Amino acid sequence: MRTRALLALTGAVAALTLPAITPASAAAGPVLTTGSVGGTPIAAGDVLTAPLATGTTATLYSSATGTSGISCTASQFTATVTDNPAAPGTATESLSAHTFGGCSANVTGVLGVTSITVNNVPYKTSVSSDGTVKVTAATGSAVQTTVVLRTLLGSISCVYQAPSLTGKADNADSSITFTKQQFTKTSGSSLCFANGYFTAKYAPVTDGNARVYVN
Repeated sequence: MRTRALLALTGAVAALTLPAITPASAAAGPVLTTGSVGGTPIAAGDVLTAPLATGTTATLYSSATGTSGISCTASQFTATVTDNPAAPGTATESLSAHTFGGCSANVTGVLGVTSITVNNVPYKTSVSSDGTVKVTAATGSAVQTTVVLRTLLGSISCVYQAPSLTGKADNADSSITFTKQQFTKTSGSSLCFANGYFTAKYAPVTDGNARVYVN
């Protein structure tokens, strides 16, 4: 009986000291997938696109709480995935194009919006597992937008810059939302408002025809 009890105790101690074995199937997938959370990995080099969410507008207002400024009914971004590491982690992309259309203004003295051009691209974009999206320009540069307005005095250009933009990704609709991201006027006439607060929701973000999810 003593021998049997000693063997049982030895076996129990050995079991407690053996390292846990994690099955290969439990290995973490990448930060960005298509189809679903934990779905098909997105490869470096894939091009992601996203238009404005249906029924929304992109706005650049002159204050964080007001509604005076510029509103656009169309906008889209295009970015190429440069790295998609295991989750949790941070994937990176190169944002090569960000366009706007159907823009109008409700600013005193402004008759309309001729164009909005995003300068200094490409931008580096990072997407973290917690859904944080950050857009930054190259070292020594800035996130910059040039707005050309039609006024009673003719055409004027307003240049706005921001050190970076921060947004939030949501897997519920594969969206990215930017809320009241502040730009500061760096050049332009007095008809150009001093600050611009950018708000827009882009959805769905897709890789080809497949929706993108953050893991």
